Amino acid sequence: MEEAAGAGAGPGKWRTRWAAFRTSPFYPACVLVLLIAAVAGLFAGSYTYTMANPTPRHIPTAVTGVPGSQVKRAEFVAGMEKALGASLELHHYDDFASAREAVEAQKVFAILQEPGPEPRPGPEPRSGPHPRLYLSSASGAAVAQLLAGAAPRVGASLGVRVTVRDINPLQKGDPRGLTIFYISLAAVIIGFVGAIQLSVNARELRPQERIGFIVAYALLGGFAICAVVDWGLGALRLPFAESWLILALTMFTSGMVFSMFNTLVGRWAMLPTWGLMVVLGNPSSGGAVSWPLLPSLLGTIGRWLPPGASVNAQHTAVYFGGHQHAFPFVVLGAWAGVSTAVFWFWRHRHPGGR
Repeated sequence: MEEAAGAGAGPGKWRTRWAAFRTSPFYPACVLVLLIAAVAGLFAGSYTYTMANPTPRHIPTAVTGVPGSQVKRAEFVAGMEKALGASLELHHYDDFASAREAVEAQKVFAILQEPGPEPRPGPEPRSGPHPRLYLSSASGAAVAQLLAGAAPRVGASLGVRVTVRDINPLQKGDPRGLTIFYISLAAVIIGFVGAIQLSVNARELRPQERIGFIVAYALLGGFAICAVVDWGLGALRLPFAESWLILALTMFTSGMVFSMFNTLVGRWAMLPTWGLMVVLGNPSSGGAVSWPLLPSLLGTIGRWLPPGASVNAQHTAVYFGGHQHAFPFVVLGAWAGVSTAVFWFWRHRHPGGR
């Protein structure tokens, strides 16, 4: 009888221990250990997958000029695609000016000028007309570097000299084109970290007050980033007002994304925020690796997320002034608007207020 009682008490004993464990501080701590380990792996994997060995897939290239007799376009393009392991998406333009405008509008990354007159005054080399490849490092430093390395080799294999020029170089303080990625990354991370700190250290703020303080630190934070990078370090000459606006909008959007998740999932809001903005958003933003070098799905998704929209808007503002697009601002505005609306509608569920 005692053995039977002891055997029957076993499951009940474990249920009691499990119930005690669930109500102890050790349960959330153990869950956090597992989640942090998983997030660490995802974080390292996402950045390694997109940035460690970027590979071109489709490179939009403008073609202009009259095909020459020394080298056939098809042979040169085939050689370039073989050397790059990617396809060149050729877009035909009537003249060099039209092709250059396409570069400024960020529709193409390079211009293949076939044998013919120079696009601007200059003597023709004695060796006769030859193809020219005009790059735009500002459009994508890694893409330009790959094209610059492959074009002369392919031309040499065809017995033709290929001239390579950079028509839109990067600024001296930004030789690798990474500064825009860094300042956008700072705006994204500090944006939601600021919202976390408000939730921890200013829990009694009412919803409208919380939104107001997120606006305040977004404006001041965006100004501080611009001032340090431009005035302090001289790393990048920024169109100050426009860059400030983009960074402030990015910080506000990031802060409101966390606030939205905080109303929906409470104390676990950091997980979806980190996953959306950092694990997925930043690697696919096109800031560290240009979108032709990203996996096609990530390159497409990244443009619809706040980090990618911020990088796109900032990149155009700095290097392609006068050709700014509405799309990245629409993306940032949509994320900010939806997040704010969700936070406001379910504000009674937010773990704070007074």
